[in-house]
Amino acid sequence: MINGVIHMQYHLAIDIGASSGRHILAGFENGKLTLEEIHRFENGIHDENGTLVWDLTHLVREVKTGIAKCKTIGKLPQTVAIDTWGVDYVLLDENEKEILPAVAYRDNRTAAVQTEVAALVPPQQLYARTGIQHQNFNTIYQLYCDKKSGKLVKAKHFLMIPDYLSFKLTGVMKNEYTNATTTNLINAEQKCWDKELLSALNLPSALFLPVSLPGTTVGSFSEDVQREIGFNATVLLAPTHDTASAVAACPIEDRSVYLSSGTWSLIGTENTRPILSDAALAENFTNEGGVEYRFRFLKNIMGMWLFQNLRRDLGKKYTYDEMMHMAQDSSYANTFDCNDPSLTAPPSMLEAIRNLLGDADLPVADVLSSVYHSLAASYQHAVAQIEALSGKSIDSILIVGGGSKDRYLNELTAKVTGKTVLTGLSEATALGNILSQIMACEHLTLHQARVIVKQSFSIKETSK
Repeated sequence: MINGVIHMQYHLAIDIGASSGRHILAGFENGKLTLEEIHRFENGIHDENGTLVWDLTHLVREVKTGIAKCKTIGKLPQTVAIDTWGVDYVLLDENEKEILPAVAYRDNRTAAVQTEVAALVPPQQLYARTGIQHQNFNTIYQLYCDKKSGKLVKAKHFLMIPDYLSFKLTGVMKNEYTNATTTNLINAEQKCWDKELLSALNLPSALFLPVSLPGTTVGSFSEDVQREIGFNATVLLAPTHDTASAVAACPIEDRSVYLSSGTWSLIGTENTRPILSDAALAENFTNEGGVEYRFRFLKNIMGMWLFQNLRRDLGKKYTYDEMMHMAQDSSYANTFDCNDPSLTAPPSMLEAIRNLLGDADLPVADVLSSVYHSLAASYQHAVAQIEALSGKSIDSILIVGGGSKDRYLNELTAKVTGKTVLTGLSEATALGNILSQIMACEHLTLHQARVIVKQSFSIKETSK
């Protein structure tokens, strides 16, 4: 309050995905939030001499460009926080200079080391220690590749992608907990880097900082950044893994599951203890870290990635809505495994799906229809697995994220699963990022923050 007038507080979420990033400015007043997108930019993996990499210079530039727009519109954020995808990282040398390239998780370099890592740390032991699902691109395998190639020799610092971007704004290094859990190197019970695991793999433990929780202050903008963008703000740690931010925004109950629908579909429940059973390992469920040390017990399913690549294959001549209508007009309902390895980074998604369905000439509309039915079927199977592994009886599915706008997929999901499907938080990731900032500033619990979500946004039921 200034001179008797209540002024809006602003918080900035920088939410970066594999294909795009955006800056969402939140106004917080009288217990309610308003969201405003002020900057959007493209992101993507680039082929650099046969290696798939991220363009760090582009990411840093766009992060600063979006922050500067806050001054342009006259709405200066009190705090700023960044979230991105998981598993990928940047190594820095003793002079805090990047050791390039920053290899992207879809690169195939890890294929050759899976068996070597398993020989050193058997999969059952790895899961019992970390609770993280096996994915061939997990950080553990990427770092092992760096060790074999000699890239680790000069490395003195390890930062996940959002940690790195926060460092470029402040000059301060932190390793944030939720994203660190995606490395497959955090001990699930102890909630810290597993030094016995690092030792078994001969990975230098000195690379890793003690993990910091969401809400931790990183620091103010550096003097150089202040001069560049024209003002100062405090950088906080959000749940820097985008799914952790999305789940933080979900006002779910014990009999609910969340489905964060974006490039990946991440469906799961929230627990206070990890589930480290052999059955959970067999079904490849993961126990990723969340706010207040909650565990996101979830399944990763390829989601909008399938549609994104199909649209690319079709020359982007159809909008996503047009693709949805094409699928609705098709009666084709055959399904395929959405997590088949051939779909990870195919030259042609259209050909890859046709191959899985055994029909090289399958019409595009039928391919699209199959994607819809396959995703709905995968959700149904995942919910059944969650019920069996957690002992919970699930009544409803809260679908959040950009994919929650797909009406047909929501309807199919309700029909196939038989569960109540709720939607309404299309900006869940940015919202969870912002909630973590408000929690830090206002000293709120996660439960109290989720009440703000209910007060600020409408959540609707989807008809079957």
